Amino acid sequence: MSDAPPILELSDATVIKDGAAVLDGVSLTIRAGEHTAIVGPNGAGKSTLVNLLTHEDRPLAQGVPIRLFGSDRWNVFDLRSRFGIVSADLHQRFVNGNSVGRITAREAVLSRFFAGHGFIFQPDVTPEMQDAADAALARMGVAHLGGTTLDRMSTGEARRVLIARALVTSPEALLLDEPTTGLDLVVRSRFLESIRDIARQGTTLILVTHRVEEIIPEIESIVLLKRGRVAAAGPKAATLTSATLSAVFEAPVSLTETAGFYAGTVKMHR
Repeated sequence: MSDAPPILELSDATVIKDGAAVLDGVSLTIRAGEHTAIVGPNGAGKSTLVNLLTHEDRPLAQGVPIRLFGSDRWNVFDLRSRFGIVSADLHQRFVNGNSVGRITAREAVLSRFFAGHGFIFQPDVTPEMQDAADAALARMGVAHLGGTTLDRMSTGEARRVLIARALVTSPEALLLDEPTTGLDLVVRSRFLESIRDIARQGTTLILVTHRVEEIIPEIESIVLLKRGRVAAAGPKAATLTSATLSAVFEAPVSLTETAGFYAGTVKMHR
């Protein structure tokens, strides 16, 4: 096993909002190459966990509740090059922002090299950055949209651009928060194949979702959240079951698996 520190460590992390613990003593570890899905219903604390990584939420100061790559003190530029995040909030900022949505796909990807979510003229853009941006767009199959503004794209196209943005610095890990929301059946299938390619090429995936259909075969570790706590965690085969999902979602869930993909249905009583 590698001696490198884990990509992500949460140690008894707690977040309080309006007097209630939305994350309550959450501990988990994700190592390089350990593709992981964090699964739970709405209200389980998934969004708060993502916000911890973007500094939008802060844990209670008890010890060192969160580390990335072994450190609890992050240089934002160093972290940006090592850890990519694509969330629903980021999508909203880029696509529906007053001015941000009118930047092009290439500009959105280039903005990853700088601090903002928009792309005000940057005199420091180098030819190497331009080449990297074009390569990232091509990798996600949206090179033809380089000059198109995000507000003129479909949801699936914009999502691919934002993943290209996250990948342009060749991060070691990529966190995807509910990545197929708003995608139709065919676009979702193609999108998941792109995510599978990213996993195969060595980027560690951390998927945050309430949909088991998003769990690609390459994901081997599962963390189940319920009401701000870890309800179960471990290898996919042992952790992702009808019984565990029924307990977490508080409903009778029947889980089926076909060719490495999962589907869950709720047994309705008549």
